[in-house]
Amino acid sequence: MDHRRDPLTGRGVVVTASRQKRPNLPRTDCPFCPGGLEAPEPYQTRWFPNRWPALPDGRCEIVLYTPEHDATFWSLGVDGAERVVRLWSERTAALGARADVAYVLVFENRGTEVGATIPHPHGQIYAFGAVPPNPLAELHGPCRLCDDEPPAEQVVTRSGPWRAWVPTAAAWPYEVRVAPAEHLPDLPAARATHRDLASVLVEVLARLDALFAEPMPYMLWFHQRPTDGGEWPAAHVHLHLAPYHRAPGTPRFVAAGELGSGVYFNPVDPAHAARQLRDARP
Repeated sequence: MDHRRDPLTGRGVVVTASRQKRPNLPRTDCPFCPGGLEAPEPYQTRWFPNRWPALPDGRCEIVLYTPEHDATFWSLGVDGAERVVRLWSERTAALGARADVAYVLVFENRGTEVGATIPHPHGQIYAFGAVPPNPLAELHGPCRLCDDEPPAEQVVTRSGPWRAWVPTAAAWPYEVRVAPAEHLPDLPAARATHRDLASVLVEVLARLDALFAEPMPYMLWFHQRPTDGGEWPAAHVHLHLAPYHRAPGTPRFVAAGELGSGVYFNPVDPAHAARQLRDARP
């Protein structure tokens, strides 16, 4: 693995040539099902080191949500989803305690359209040696989530302190942000509210699938407090959810005009998107 930085943009890149050899959509038995390569024993949830890591030294992990191959996150129900949230939190604490880890990124790619190579419900965790630029950009100054109450018409659902809403400046159609109203810095600190977070995620992801009456491909990731020992007073744990379709069977492509400019063009009004999600019946 080779860490590089573009001298023009300052963007960091990790060249991982070894990942070019990783398998794509295995044609044999699922390695994540019980008895498979990565899950030889029965389990409810499970984590293990990624066999094809993007970062060295055991800093990439796979998280299996359920032994059920054809399940979805929302079909786990609140009990099953809470088990996943607890495992995310436990792995955040364990990886964050390492001296060589400054930031723990919990994320999921769902669907072949966004790069998932195995359909079995799972997510990943990357443990970075430095705070990556995207979460770092959110950590300067006062907490923006505390200062920015989402408009009522853009809220999709709530449970306890956790609420889900479509951001006013959403870059993706049907984009959703999930955060607690209380200023909690990371998943371990939010332990008492894990069930509420699970409830919100189950409802939002079920509504996304119901919206177009088909599984919605999506990308989701948590931003939380860095683990480098700094104070980071602006850290407020939250989840970004970027659904891939803008209409039934129609992807939302991010193309040259947006990548070249850094300005995004969303064809769906956020308030309308929130209303559609509230009206969707799982």
